[in-house]
Amino acid sequence: MDDLAVRCVGIRKHFGTLCAVDGVSLALPRGHILALLGPSGCGKTTILRLLAGLEEPEAGTIEIGGRLVAGPGVYVPPERRRVGMVFQDYALFPHLTVLQNVTIAQQKVRKRNNDEARRVAMSVLERVGIPEKADSYPRQLSGGQQQRVAIARALAMDPKIMLFDEPTSALDPEMIKEVLDVMLDLAKAGMTMVVVTHEMGFARAAADRVLFMDEGRVIETAAPDQLFNNPREQRTKLFLSKILTH
Repeated sequence: MDDLAVRCVGIRKHFGTLCAVDGVSLALPRGHILALLGPSGCGKTTILRLLAGLEEPEAGTIEIGGRLVAGPGVYVPPERRRVGMVFQDYALFPHLTVLQNVTIAQQKVRKRNNDEARRVAMSVLERVGIPEKADSYPRQLSGGQQQRVAIARALAMDPKIMLFDEPTSALDPEMIKEVLDVMLDLAKAGMTMVVVTHEMGFARAAADRVLFMDEGRVIETAAPDQLFNNPREQRTKLFLSKILTH
């Protein structure tokens, strides 16, 4: 199982009386992309937060890169997991320039000096196509540009896995493609990714596996062609019949 980037076994998480994640198990090989689909409130984002270390599971285990990071008596904090997370609302510091947004965590967490952090920052800004925005502030950027800065910030930390929580949901339609293109480039480069998305075209084109959730549980998991064209479960069929007509 050494080729697995992520393995979760029976993870469970409650918020009060709500069971957000109810005994979910999944396995993701290195270099593969898993798309998480399902209605709002089904537990997709909680899965990402558990993988990132922003939440702790009440039961079950999580392994990243073959290393146990969460389970009975074990909790590895986010900064030691080598996991990058991109949120739907960008989560940039408005008072910092783009360059500062991308360097600050490198300096504080990775302990890189200013020159090295700047070099890495400019490299990842080039990778996402906006090196000319290094001295701009978030308010001076479009939504798509801000999300690309957020992706660059995550890449600057040398993650082994990238998590995306509906990264295009806050964008105008014309800005969605520029963010999805960056994600497709990461996929082609072999980055392991877990993506919560309502962009069915991206899931079809980029994902190796698609996992459909409802009420905190995995309902169905399959290759994209199988899940979209011939889903087994009635709940999956109902969800797709609604979302694919919009």
